[in-house]
Amino acid sequence: MNMQEAKDTALKIINESRVGTMATMENNKPHTRYMTFFNDGFTLYTPTSRKTQKVDEVDANPYTHILLGYEGEGYGDEYVAIEGVVTKADDESLKERMWHEQMSMYFDGPDDPDLLLLKVEPTEILVMNKKGQEPAQVELNSGS
Repeated sequence: MNMQEAKDTALKIINESRVGTMATMENNKPHTRYMTFFNDGFTLYTPTSRKTQKVDEVDANPYTHILLGYEGEGYGDEYVAIEGVVTKADDESLKERMWHEQMSMYFDGPDDPDLLLLKVEPTEILVMNKKGQEPAQVELNSGS
């Protein structure tokens, strides 16, 4: 897979996949949970409550590992493995833009004071398991 194919495939998976795993560190051990993701290009956002353990974990160590796209069919299912740096995104207009009705199970609305978006800036993206091919690295640059 060439660089452009890897980039196109990764962006397609990220655009179409909303649920994935997010790993952080807790007491020097990995801690993984399923999260809902939204994206702007390769930048990911995930909503959470300010009161969650993961907020404390990313405050202590901002690095994360995310898996998106696996459909559960077995060998050959493509997905992306993303390493990135997490920051807090508290912008009201961004919360408004990322709001989804399913979030109302947890929050009163985009202006709920407990709602926080975690922003993930990828440092590495790999397209994995594409029809048994070797992992393909996505070239990340300022134009991504």
